Amino acid sequence: MSCRSAVALPLKMAAQRRSLMQSHQSWTDDLPLCQLCGVGSAPNCTYGPDGKGTLSHPNEDGHFRFSTDCCFLYGVFNGYDGSRVASFVSQCLTAELLLGQLSTGHTDADVRRILLQAFDVVEKSYFETIDDALAEKANLQTQLPETQKMAERLKALEQEVSGGATAIVALILNNKLYIANVGTNRALLCKTTTDGQNQVIQIGRAHTTDNDDELTRLSQLGLDPVRLRQTGLISGQSSTRRIGDYKVKFSYTDIDVLSAAKHKPIISEPEIHGGQSLEGVTGFLLLMSEGLIKALESAHGPEQVNQEIVAMVAAELAQQGTLEAAAQSVVERVKRLHHDVYVSGRQRALQCSRHEDMTLLIRVINYPLVDGSLTPTQGGRIYPVSVPYSNHQSTSKTSVTLSLVMPAQGTLTNGSNTASTLEGDTPTAGQSPTATLQSTNTHTQSSSSHTHTQSSSSHTHTQSSSSSSGDGSLFRRSGSQLAQPDETGRVPPYVDFSQFYRLWGMDHSEGELGPQ
Repeated sequence: MSCRSAVALPLKMAAQRRSLMQSHQSWTDDLPLCQLCGVGSAPNCTYGPDGKGTLSHPNEDGHFRFSTDCCFLYGVFNGYDGSRVASFVSQCLTAELLLGQLSTGHTDADVRRILLQAFDVVEKSYFETIDDALAEKANLQTQLPETQKMAERLKALEQEVSGGATAIVALILNNKLYIANVGTNRALLCKTTTDGQNQVIQIGRAHTTDNDDELTRLSQLGLDPVRLRQTGLISGQSSTRRIGDYKVKFSYTDIDVLSAAKHKPIISEPEIHGGQSLEGVTGFLLLMSEGLIKALESAHGPEQVNQEIVAMVAAELAQQGTLEAAAQSVVERVKRLHHDVYVSGRQRALQCSRHEDMTLLIRVINYPLVDGSLTPTQGGRIYPVSVPYSNHQSTSKTSVTLSLVMPAQGTLTNGSNTASTLEGDTPTAGQSPTATLQSTNTHTQSSSSHTHTQSSSSHTHTQSSSSSSGDGSLFRRSGSQLAQPDETGRVPPYVDFSQFYRLWGMDHSEGELGPQ
């Protein structure tokens, strides 16, 4: 092949990519979706004084979930100032990873190199798509005087070129997990241990000014870390790594807090973690957009968010018939929790006046799923028992929600690994009455529980939670006969207190008394 042909081919491919991305068609529609995955989402919401919510802008999140002959690829994207960048990245990134770039013969180093290259190409390709709009915008800004028509066109061009996105991408190749993170989304790996507990591993940290590694990187470029930490938001966003956002990429010298940087401070380079072997692992992988994380943090504080999400997912997987339904149910739970805190008028209500778009992706790993509404081991329906959330983080005990399984036959037992921390969960038809149960959460942060990767800047946080179990004696009648739920799903009263009240009345000379 001649040098001219070698150059022309990638240019032609890039031109075809741009043309495809600018069209209304999506080539990813023909890719096979992963059947081991479910996605739930909810749009942003701003509450009024009456507690009713309104949409502030169209949903800007994006995601993908594909499987090929050699690998699985998942991603969650949090867009801002429009959905253009998140949509572009979700399509273009698959083209850079699923068109033969990956193979089972690749080493960990090869995979990391391919992921880094893909993110770099995607951002460059995106900026190529807005070159013409940027040129027209610059040309109009030099023309005087400015007319109303010019002002309207400038506004439209500004909207066309504005915006960016953060991304969390998971790749499973050769039964190894790789995570590529840009920004403020989150990946959690939940492993079910041999004793039935859920071990929660957060893979990586958010790229914000609260991240010491990011502050070190920025300070090496000549920026003041103290000032950055105090500023928090940079051009309206908390992320110090993002895709797109041409203003902070090409005009950072005009941004006061970034103006002293020697090189481009806000980058799209992902932090790569992995590969982590999934051999013998039973559990699930969660990819969450920043909106979901922030909504739960606003409602309950940041301390227990990972455990809460994992507990909710485990509870929903134990009773939903599909992964899609389980993911959507978890998002709806978080949405309801956030709203309930706002209308409660409590101290945290002011932090819950609005939430951004929320997306949750669940990918199961050798995880036993229910058949319809049946549990994997017993059969029967699940009746969640709701418990108020405890926000006293100084203690080791936390209120949790345990799912009680009412089997058709045999002994009643508590559902395993279904701890959650929902607040004010009201039973509906088919659910048991509310009761209060306590479970102890155990946190481990020993060096042996941390997952180490070959990236020097990677951080992996390990936490484990435990859930209670029982023998089901709460619902056992005399003679080992089990109470059966009525048509509404409630267990009828089955304890006769007449003898107690008769004896009470005799002791107090008041005759037979019933409950007052």
